[in-house]
Amino acid sequence: MATSISTTGTTIIATLLLRLFLVPHSLAQELYQNVPSKSDVDLLEFPLNLEYLEAEFFLWGSLGRGLDCVAPNLTMGGPPPIGVKLAKLDPLTRDVIAQFAYQEVGHLRAIKNAVPGFARPLLNLSAASFATVMNNAFGRPLVPPFDPYANELNYLLASYVIPYVGLTGYVGANPKLESATAKKLVAGLLGVESGQDAVLRALLYERAKKKVMPYGITVAEFTNRISELRNKLGHAGLKDEGLIVPPVRGAEGRIKGNVLAGDRFSLAFGRTPEEILRIVYGSGDERVPGSFYPKGADGQIAKSHLKDA
Repeated sequence: MATSISTTGTTIIATLLLRLFLVPHSLAQELYQNVPSKSDVDLLEFPLNLEYLEAEFFLWGSLGRGLDCVAPNLTMGGPPPIGVKLAKLDPLTRDVIAQFAYQEVGHLRAIKNAVPGFARPLLNLSAASFATVMNNAFGRPLVPPFDPYANELNYLLASYVIPYVGLTGYVGANPKLESATAKKLVAGLLGVESGQDAVLRALLYERAKKKVMPYGITVAEFTNRISELRNKLGHAGLKDEGLIVPPVRGAEGRIKGNVLAGDRFSLAFGRTPEEILRIVYGSGDERVPGSFYPKGADGQIAKSHLKDA
């Protein structure tokens, strides 16, 4: 009888000790996994560069006003964008782009709720900036210079230039994230960015064979040339595809229509921050700013490369 009581007492004490030491450890581990690490913070702050650009381009293009009017606190005193303005859009396109615009404002809020963030960098969203991209894509000056704000088709083509780059950045960042909080945030951002890209590509795919005037070049050819330029600038192989591709590069190697871009398994392509900087700087070098970011992007990752220049 005494032995039984002793055994029972030992079991109770052992159980209490387990609860005392193991439960707090488990809780601490869970809390640790939910706190973004330093590398997570850097990876979460970097896409603010693209989110600022998309928010300003979509807000101004659809509403004729930007973050300084819609959500001035999010700019953190950063300089106003250069050359951006209201685009000449049909009602459907204006409605879609306005929805994108407010979604981008939400993305800025979401990221800044998770990490300190930084002020809006200087952005060059002038017609001349987009014209330079198109000239580089075709390897010659387009005459007259491409104007993204002239009509809805031009604006949709200009919208094809940047948002997809941000999407590939989220895909590339996801496996590098450590905390559950960071992974959840990026998954949510990626979901909506992917949806935006799908809508843009679908609207352009509907017009794939239409010629962009006055150039006499089809919409599909514009997207192919832009994608080829981004692959060239990224220096990381094929991670970008236009709306019409050789069937061998289409889904399952069986179709030329390419309304959604993907690898041979129809999985989204991923890019590193360095690849993204090479593309959005238009220089092919993460150390040499230009194009949409005259003074360079912000955040620890981008600034570390500027220091190397």
